[in-house]
Amino acid sequence: MSKKPYYITTAIAYTSRKPHIGNSYEIVLSDAIARFKRMQGYDVRFQTGTDEHGQKIEEYASKAGISPKEYVDKVAGEIKAICDCLNTTYDKFIRTTDDDHEAAVQKIFQKLYDQGDIYKGAYEGLYCVPCESFFTTSQLVDGKCPDCGRKVVPTKEEAYFLKLSKYQKQLEEYIENNPDFIYPESRKKEMINNFIKPGLQDLCVSRSSFKWGIPVTFDNDHVIYVWIDALSNYITGLGYDTENPSDMYKKYWPADVHIIGKDIIRFHTIYWPIMLMALGEPLPKQVFGHPWLLSGQDKMSKSRGNVIYADELCQRFGVDAVRYYLLSEMPHAQDGTISYETIIERFNSDLANTLGNLVNRTVAMNNKYFGGVIQSPDSTEELDEELKAVALGTLPKVANLMDTYRVADALSEIIDLAKRCNKYIDETAPWALAKDEEKKSRLGTVLYNLLEGIRFIAVLIKPFMPETSDKILEQIGTDINSLESLDSFGAIAAGANVGTATPLFVRIDAEKMLSEIEAEIEAKTAAESKDEIKPAFEEMELIAIDDFAKVDLRVAKIIDCKPVKRAKKLLELTLDDGTGTPRTVASGIAQYYKPEELIGHNVIVVANLKPATLCGVESRGMILAGGEEDVKVVFVDYLEPGAKIR
Repeated sequence: MSKKPYYITTAIAYTSRKPHIGNSYEIVLSDAIARFKRMQGYDVRFQTGTDEHGQKIEEYASKAGISPKEYVDKVAGEIKAICDCLNTTYDKFIRTTDDDHEAAVQKIFQKLYDQGDIYKGAYEGLYCVPCESFFTTSQLVDGKCPDCGRKVVPTKEEAYFLKLSKYQKQLEEYIENNPDFIYPESRKKEMINNFIKPGLQDLCVSRSSFKWGIPVTFDNDHVIYVWIDALSNYITGLGYDTENPSDMYKKYWPADVHIIGKDIIRFHTIYWPIMLMALGEPLPKQVFGHPWLLSGQDKMSKSRGNVIYADELCQRFGVDAVRYYLLSEMPHAQDGTISYETIIERFNSDLANTLGNLVNRTVAMNNKYFGGVIQSPDSTEELDEELKAVALGTLPKVANLMDTYRVADALSEIIDLAKRCNKYIDETAPWALAKDEEKKSRLGTVLYNLLEGIRFIAVLIKPFMPETSDKILEQIGTDINSLESLDSFGAIAAGANVGTATPLFVRIDAEKMLSEIEAEIEAKTAAESKDEIKPAFEEMELIAIDDFAKVDLRVAKIIDCKPVKRAKKLLELTLDDGTGTPRTVASGIAQYYKPEELIGHNVIVVANLKPATLCGVESRGMILAGGEEDVKVVFVDYLEPGAKIR
């Protein structure tokens, strides 16, 4: 009997720069779902990839002095390397610069144009380059892009448009008749109330102000804009063709689920469905908009100084530990957080203490008391049935949670089983049973139950932590790892031998590691600063008076000062800048001043510097100082707080 197909996709990553750990959450989440579905017997097709066209890429490449293709080749390579580093099992890594994708997109554009769903017009509006989106004045927030908060620029150009308005009623009816299409419910309400009901405006689907894109075949002045280009990857990656779709497309489409970030759900639940309706193709069964992974309370960005990369975390903690943290820390419908402190805390509590300790001491006891031979469970008690009930009840719970993408909750159920096994050890006290020869059979039963309970954990944890699963099964001496084997308790063969008790996760000295991380970050920051400063002196860049006028320099009094925990070079300054609201600034002057030497002095602060988080302190500005070997802060005690420096 053939397996039922299951098609899952991530959003394709934009090749502007190397993705941070927040971007990497999605590929690990999708991989865990794909792996679980394979274990359930589905014929899974898992696709990810990169979005490589657009004005921003063209600008980045120009600044780097290379061609756009050279630029995206480099970044796409970094993105793919991170997917591989995280041990993800994608079947297709699509790039929108692939020849077959570009050819298919041109045919899609042509078909939509020929049937009257795309028409030529002109666009005049406000454009956000990073988001590659047009906005009306009413859509802006504080005069800036409503999606990313950056400035928008007035833009007027000739363009082709897709008739979204033509399909509005059809889309509304589809969403109403398919209540699980947009998931979770909160995302659906947002799309209906904020975007669909107010009325859909026709969508700009070509650009003529830049060249880095797929050319419109019948108009050399235009390139196909991001929406038709990028969103079509979900079908072009299956071999879609407007005239002769491939057998793979017929097998796997419509997709079972698009896994995407909540910030791009509008494109996937409005623009993409309408494109498919216009093409006469079925819509994906579901779009799941997952929350963000934040650093502290903020989205990660280089300007904030809070970027963490997946490959660096994997080198420090191991791939499975990083996968576990990402999947266990993200709530179902709320943003999750990440910091080195919380990674270490979760590593020590869940992985080293709960899971690792359970496996290690169980295998060690079986080796110590029975020479490694697994005993037959001949001496059962009521307590054993409680453990078996928890073990047998875990798979149904995990399966139900995975069906609704509650991956963190599914992992919690598995860790709860490990905790129950640890409790069983405390309840049965194998070390005490070992002292009484008459209780040898009972001891063998207890250890058998523990090994079988651990096998349940190893099988269930495989989609989330595949390498750890294999290591556990090897240590407990079995290769029985199917979900079907969890229908009954007792699959491990008595008489087999366990392996060597080897720690799966060694507890981390938090203080030592955080100190090492701090030193590495400081060294890296210093090196980057040196690289940035050196050319500036070798080739002095002159600025105009208007540029200098943009810098807001003002006098501020230091009303408090203290060292920053785990940062030997930083002091946390609290400033009165005359606005009535205290300002916090982190300054690398700890080796030159003691806090009490600074309190009460007036200094000059750059007040309109972008905030940056340094070792947990959000720094909102920079104080002026001079000198290289012996740094001196510029004191201006003769001026009042709030005074402007001109």
